[in-house]
Amino acid sequence: MLLKNFDVTLRYAQELDEEDSLAHFREEFYLKPGSIYMDGNSLGLLSKRAERTLLESLEDWKEHGIDGWTQGKHPWFFMAEELGEKLAPLVGGSAEEVIVTGSTTVNLHQLVSTFYTPEGKRTKILADELTFPSDIYALQSQLRIHGYDPDTHLIRVKSRDGRFLEEDDIIEAMEETVALILLPTVLYRSGQILDIKRLTDEAHRRGIVIGFDACHSVGSIPHSFNEWDVDFSFWCNYKHLNGGPGGVGGLFVNRKHFGRMPGLAGWFSSAKEKQFDMEHTLTPALSAGAFQIGTPHVLSVAPLIGSLEIFTEAGIENIRQKSLKINQYLMDLIDSELADLGFVIGTPREDARRGGHVSLEHIEAARICKSLKENGIIPDFRAPNIIRLAPVALYSSFEEVWEVVQILKKIMAEKQYEKFKNEREVVA
Repeated sequence: MLLKNFDVTLRYAQELDEEDSLAHFREEFYLKPGSIYMDGNSLGLLSKRAERTLLESLEDWKEHGIDGWTQGKHPWFFMAEELGEKLAPLVGGSAEEVIVTGSTTVNLHQLVSTFYTPEGKRTKILADELTFPSDIYALQSQLRIHGYDPDTHLIRVKSRDGRFLEEDDIIEAMEETVALILLPTVLYRSGQILDIKRLTDEAHRRGIVIGFDACHSVGSIPHSFNEWDVDFSFWCNYKHLNGGPGGVGGLFVNRKHFGRMPGLAGWFSSAKEKQFDMEHTLTPALSAGAFQIGTPHVLSVAPLIGSLEIFTEAGIENIRQKSLKINQYLMDLIDSELADLGFVIGTPREDARRGGHVSLEHIEAARICKSLKENGIIPDFRAPNIIRLAPVALYSSFEEVWEVVQILKKIMAEKQYEKFKNEREVVA
């Protein structure tokens, strides 16, 4: 549906920027002059606050040495728990249900090793064919560890059109042989949001544990994991949350599972008051902290301290509203300005089904992405034919979106893309 009073002029884009209540947060980020960043769904930009809190943690190390664990600006021993409390409102969990730890796939291994308990005829894992490859690799690995063949024990729900998943198809696949379900909150290619509550309710009706990969949604859309009774979730903090490249991830574990022994136990799984007793019997924390394994990567966690300050001030509901509006504006412009040029919007049009990016399909997608970069636009490419464009609520402007579409129009009119090979770079 077109934005109210939509037109294709630059002045209209500037009017939208003048009305934007989040526009001042743009000044918080390091934006490269002469470049428009449309890849925040892969790696968020550095904020000045994230830089500040990283430098403060370095100073803590310099000033306090080993005493930095309990002293300084950001004491390290409780850092993961304190950040979990700040993250909790973004995922709809209590402070105790959220922890900052590990990396995406390490956390997935931890959670699957904890909650995948095959017994009797319930031995299979249910996923989908459109999910991110790393999740499939981890699930295959976990099945092999248990002595099962992934070819027969990993069910992948088919997409009807190669873009989207139908919740009815997922529910139909929730057979009595399924022990665990893992699905994305948002599909990384198309940006489709799954109906998390409905899928969770249907899984639990059948006695199946269900978890979600929230990498492409946390920081972009609100969640209510506790209210929806989701068993577990995990995500990275370097996309929409702007935590820095390779930054430490996060996870949610529903409080109904507190007291459960983690599948992959480690020193930081311990209850804090018992950790330095150095006993050979683990007393796990009665919180999501039990699902930590090793020592927090302090200098990779530190930028998230500053970044989450911005999210607390901006509010995830406000971020979502701007994200919906600016992405709708992008799609309106594509419809108006790029018609008959071979582009197809491969993202749901309905607000409730669309995440934080627009998936633009074209047979020459890889070449067009290279032309965009040559013109100062930073998108990303996903095989086989997708240009992902992600106007980010905290630092993208409507005028930038207008400029991106005008440059795309020029690239196509002048066939600038023809100088490039239609194949991805090493890092797409």
